[in-house]
Amino acid sequence: MCGIAGYWKPGAEARSEIIDGMLNVIHHRGPDGKDAHHDLERGLTLGHARLSIIDLEGGQQPLYDPRYGRVLTVNGEFYDYKRIRASLTCDGARFRTKSDSEIALYLFERHGLDFVHYLRGEFAFALFDATEEQLIIGRDRFGIKPIYYHLQDDLLVWGSELKAVLMHPDVPRVIDVPMALHQMMQVMVPGHTSFENVHAIEPGYMHIFKRRGDHFVMDQIRYWDLDFPAAKDHDADPDESYYIDGVRERLLDAVGTRLEADVPVGAYLSGGIDSCSILGLATPMQQSSVRAYTISFDSDQYDEASIAKEMAKATGADQVLMPLSGNELYGDAFCRVLWHAERTFYNTLAVAKWHMSRTVREGGRKVVITGEGSDELFGGYPFFKRDMFIHGLGLDAGDIDRRNAVFKGAILSEEARHHPAWESLCGFTPSWIQPWLLTHDRVRPLLSDKVRADLEEYDPAAEIAARIDPSRVIGRHPLDIVQYTWSKTMLEGQILTWGGDRVDMANSMESRPAFLDHHLAEFATQVPPWLRIKDGTEKYVLREAMKGILPKILYEREKFAFMAPPSSTDPAKQRLVKQLADVWLAPERIEAAGLFDVSRVQAFLDTAWSHTEHSAGARNDIILNHLLGLQLLDAVRMDPTRPPRASGT
Repeated sequence: MCGIAGYWKPGAEARSEIIDGMLNVIHHRGPDGKDAHHDLERGLTLGHARLSIIDLEGGQQPLYDPRYGRVLTVNGEFYDYKRIRASLTCDGARFRTKSDSEIALYLFERHGLDFVHYLRGEFAFALFDATEEQLIIGRDRFGIKPIYYHLQDDLLVWGSELKAVLMHPDVPRVIDVPMALHQMMQVMVPGHTSFENVHAIEPGYMHIFKRRGDHFVMDQIRYWDLDFPAAKDHDADPDESYYIDGVRERLLDAVGTRLEADVPVGAYLSGGIDSCSILGLATPMQQSSVRAYTISFDSDQYDEASIAKEMAKATGADQVLMPLSGNELYGDAFCRVLWHAERTFYNTLAVAKWHMSRTVREGGRKVVITGEGSDELFGGYPFFKRDMFIHGLGLDAGDIDRRNAVFKGAILSEEARHHPAWESLCGFTPSWIQPWLLTHDRVRPLLSDKVRADLEEYDPAAEIAARIDPSRVIGRHPLDIVQYTWSKTMLEGQILTWGGDRVDMANSMESRPAFLDHHLAEFATQVPPWLRIKDGTEKYVLREAMKGILPKILYEREKFAFMAPPSSTDPAKQRLVKQLADVWLAPERIEAAGLFDVSRVQAFLDTAWSHTEHSAGARNDIILNHLLGLQLLDAVRMDPTRPPRASGT
């Protein structure tokens, strides 16, 4: 697990200070060493900052295949690499390292661009192939690992984080105004970022860059995507044991492969089925006890530590409990996490997870296995269940709404919203996007007059819908539709970004989400919707697969979305947010950034905590987090090299 960066500018002089600056700003991703390959003739530089996990002594990058002039840098993990390496050796390959990354060079030699189909894991890579004079940048199937690029006619710049790209002197640092609106409503357009003309490689894609005279051309290849069957092709009378056994078998394999490392592997543990299942499977696979890390919030409504303690006790795990209050969730920690996330976040869970990864690293661990992705595959979120009831079964979802009232104003909308683009795409407006449509209506008036005029004809919800492949939605079951659309937007743009890689790698710590193994995912798409959510029980097939290892209280418990308590729930937290707002939402800073109207923001701040209704307070907390985040992003734009401070200095 590492950080990669590079640039290609034909005819330009290779300057070590450029790649040094790009790698230094992502030093947290790879503190164990850095190196670069300079191709003076082509004006090409590939750099790598290393976090040593596999082949601790000999796995330095860039990696080379001098026979064909190929150079490779990788961020992430390739699983099954020992078996693949042995197979390639039988065909005459001669490996120079014991690292997992090197298999990509020889798989490319054997299979060409199809080599990516043989890669299993979480990864981003840059591979230069001199035989075709092409640079291939690829990303794993779900977007667990990030990779960004900036392309001009005669310049290509890429990096694991936006900061690395912005450090190249020829890349403009400009906030993308439409994407600022998207961040205020929480949902980004796939492939877009906080900055103009800096793009994300989308999950399951490779981009191939070639020179054509004095400019570059780019081809995109989608090599993988979630693919649910047509609704009519789902098994109407399924053999439950087939699907239960299939899920168990593939999850066992996914967990086992992710325990492969030359350093100790720990686990994140909340009170949910997902992380408890991971811990329950990992424990018997390890010779020593597994160290499990759990967050405890200072609010009974949001704290799951008691259930996590029960699971840790049942498995004999060495549990590390981290109590967190507002003092840890705001101030400099909030600002630093924004610098790492490079986009806004609606909930301080991002800050909580940053503290957790720091605790893992300080405890001598570099790797944890996690439970992200289970809800996406098995219909775990309350908004998935809501749509299953309403659109899949034709039933009333009022009871679901009442049991999940704590999430109203956040991940569940307090009133129904509809949008024509989503109605056209899906046949209905998914429940997961409805709260963000409502948030959009609240935040658009806060924009400055200039920004509002520039975006007068811009419909952010329609832009998001336009990036969803209709061929993966048309004719699908409603539950498949909502799982797919969420996974193509919020999974990559939120959960795996500010809830995953960015806050983990901020502390030089690698997380491995076992549920997002593509073998398990491909099987999960075939599980009939009525076995994912059965008789009102979400993740039914997973519960049954893990029944033997889950505590009874957890096996029977309804899904609870893991979130930090909003500031609206606690006057002490409100005071801490106000301290941040006094600095970063001061009139002179708002005017300098140019995104918002000073008077309208001030009017919002004056009434932000005056609402007694829970949903209104929760939504105001979201808007405050986004306002602060965008103001902090403007500071990152001006100086990507250091995190902003709560004091503004």
